[in-house]
Amino acid sequence: MEEQPGLSDQYRTASPWPLLVAVGFALSEVGVFLDIFPIAVGGILLLGGSVAGILGESGYTRRPWRTLAFLGVGFAVLGGALVATQLPGSSVGLLEIVGDPNGIVGRGLAVVVGGTMLVVAGAVSQAVGRTQGV
Repeated sequence: MEEQPGLSDQYRTASPWPLLVAVGFALSEVGVFLDIFPIAVGGILLLGGSVAGILGESGYTRRPWRTLAFLGVGFAVLGGALVATQLPGSSVGLLEIVGDPNGIVGRGLAVVVGGTMLVVAGAVSQAVGRTQGV
């Protein structure tokens, strides 16, 4: 009898990414739905980073930084669409809405900020990787 049945030498260790994807998803949901800005942004950052990491580790992408930036663009567009649906007519400016957001605008802004941070992280990491020849 084998000491560890079902395990193969093909799999060296367990990946941490599935747990991080689940935690990032849960944090982003809690932060967005309960309108807690820092938790929403942190959850989106964790979710985007861990999805890019799991895609890189599994071989679906060569460099996770570009995937990270694409995920950030997707989050920013979704958050921007959420904010845009809540803007009234031309009587109130965008800066007034952003300065004192209602619940839905605040949630959309959290998604936009998280997505923008992912885009910046992906772009900077890609640029640094190119200068270092990685």
